[in-house]
Amino acid sequence: MVRTTFSSDEVIKALAKHGFVPVGGKGSHTTLRYENPDTGEVRTVTVPKADPVPTGTLTDIASQAGAEDFYSFCEWVDETV
Repeated sequence: MVRTTFSSDEVIKALAKHGFVPVGGKGSHTTLRYENPDTGEVRTVTVPKADPVPTGTLTDIASQAGAEDFYSFCEWVDETV
């Protein structure tokens, strides 16, 4: 079974290892940005500071990050942190 609960620190750490760079945030959120070096495509992800990040929010984060499958994204985060 794939783990689907993560803290914001775990999600941010995994995204940072993939090349997302923190670019700001207000109060209880951190915004990260990734620019694909091959295509120039830019993705921006906003992660709330929460433990755990609500599942619906984590689904949105996966989508913002470009994941095509939520469970594969969760498996990737779990393996990365």
